[in-house]
Amino acid sequence: MTASPTTSPTSPPSPSPTADDGTPPQAFAGDDFDKDVLPTPPGATGALLRSLLAPMRARVALTTLLLLLQQAAVQAGPLLVAYAIDRAVPALRADDHGPLVAVGAGYLLCALAAGALQYVFLIASARVNQDVLLDLRGRIFRHAQALSLDFHERYTSGRLISRSTSDVEALRELLSEGLQELVAVVLSFLFISAMLLWLDLGLGAVAVASFGPLYLLMRLYQRRAGRVFAARSTAIATVIVKFVETMNGIRPVRAFRRESVNEAAFRVLNRRHERRNGDALLEMARYVTGSRLIANTAVTVIVLWGALRVVDGSLDLGVLAAAVLYLRRLYDPIDRLAMFLNSYQSAAASLEKIAGLLAQTPSVPEPSTPRELPALDGELPGRGVVFDEVSFGYRTGGEVLPRFALTLPAGQTVAVVGSTGAGKSTLAKLLARFYDPSAGRVLLDGVDLRELPGPELRRGVVMVTQEAFLFSGTVAENIAIGRPDASREEIERAAKAIGAHEFISALPDGYDTDVRKRGGRISAGQRQLVAFARALLADPAVLILDEATSSLDVPGERAVQAAMATVLKGRTAVVIAHRLSTVEIADRVLVMEHGRIVEDGSPAELIAGTGRFADLHRAWRDSLA
Repeated sequence: MTASPTTSPTSPPSPSPTADDGTPPQAFAGDDFDKDVLPTPPGATGALLRSLLAPMRARVALTTLLLLLQQAAVQAGPLLVAYAIDRAVPALRADDHGPLVAVGAGYLLCALAAGALQYVFLIASARVNQDVLLDLRGRIFRHAQALSLDFHERYTSGRLISRSTSDVEALRELLSEGLQELVAVVLSFLFISAMLLWLDLGLGAVAVASFGPLYLLMRLYQRRAGRVFAARSTAIATVIVKFVETMNGIRPVRAFRRESVNEAAFRVLNRRHERRNGDALLEMARYVTGSRLIANTAVTVIVLWGALRVVDGSLDLGVLAAAVLYLRRLYDPIDRLAMFLNSYQSAAASLEKIAGLLAQTPSVPEPSTPRELPALDGELPGRGVVFDEVSFGYRTGGEVLPRFALTLPAGQTVAVVGSTGAGKSTLAKLLARFYDPSAGRVLLDGVDLRELPGPELRRGVVMVTQEAFLFSGTVAENIAIGRPDASREEIERAAKAIGAHEFISALPDGYDTDVRKRGGRISAGQRQLVAFARALLADPAVLILDEATSSLDVPGERAVQAAMATVLKGRTAVVIAHRLSTVEIADRVLVMEHGRIVEDGSPAELIAGTGRFADLHRAWRDSLA
């Protein structure tokens, strides 16, 4: 079977904005993914918050009721003081102790009720808050896993970490502290305003009139602080991105003595974050200063005017005392309101970014009408693959794979070779459906990959990459990733077939040995053997090996090649290779240049010819000599 390119072989190669392995660079100028804030659809932030709170309506209503009752108990105090001054004290002079005892008992009951209600409210609200945050973190994690590979190649893991840590923490502060403060302040304003107007219309009118300047000041702060907190959230995200990037690349950092350079770059980002924090504090300081000036002016006017009215007998002393107590309770929460606005702006900026992330849709979606693969015919475990007039270009523009047709019969091992950036890995990623083709179809036993649900596709097609990634956990758990229900006997049988059983048994706890972060406890060759055991246990119909031996030494490569012979037996396989020693196991070789298949044949046929593969093979033989 030969490839059938439909583009002219003499046409110039299309520009390919790809990295060395054929994948797009991590970021492009002007790309949305190059920005910290993903585009957020209108109303998405509010919809997210409503969806988080919707399952907890009853509990939210209960916590609101508790807070209302607690505020009623707290705000009853000044009324009792006014009653004591104007009624209980005169009664006491007449040897009537009843009103004063009633006032004392009422004040004590109000204090006990306020404390008890506050305790119950804090427990109930804490449970609501934690459930909201639990739901949100789960959504971020699930959605990030569901997003397609092209998203993760552009939106860094550091920013995802920032969304699920610092941004969720900002929302936690708002829910656990800020909202309680807001509700308490609003209830205080409403209750105290009503009581002041009821006690004395004139004093109440002055107090209510002061709300106008306070409202304008708050709106100004909210507008200015919104921009500041959005910038602060971006600044901390860049700090996290730099930190994660440096720690993930700690080996080349140490190898190339990049410590001082990285420290200088981190210092710049850290300073930027410091400045953004300073801007936020400055805005809050301006708000607090202005609000206190307005509040103190209003209190001064009301006290002086009220005192004059007490002197001329138009106002009771108890009413003035209650009004002053209420005024202090009215204006004291102003600082707390500033803290709420602080938390609110931070949480609003963070929630918008989380909503932007959750609004992203996979570029490789699940099928609306899923199909199953047909039953395998014959004894071969492999399935036939057809690239039907396929072309592909990354979202940033530029065609990477011009239109071509290619058929891979079931059970055939095909090696794909070519220079760096030729499109080898891109072809493999289309077969694994990490991307969908821009045009045409990729068929597996006649079924379009876009019609296969994720689990069905992953059972049929498995990729082993150059970096055999192992997760923290035991060796057995890492082998069983493709089949979590596999028994220990099946896991060990796969390891023995690959040739990994001996080194695994020699580990401190055998198959129960924790490989630690990224499998750092075992060598690169051993990690690759574990990856092959994982692939064999998963028993895929199509296996893709993407530079599976390029990072190994000669003994490691020989061990892995022996394992490859076991894994590939009878399966349809696509082997991406730089080392021509890997090609020797292939039934067929495809040579790619600039996204096109320029040679197609058996290794022996191509070596005997005068084409590109023959030149590569001669150069490889000379290097061995």
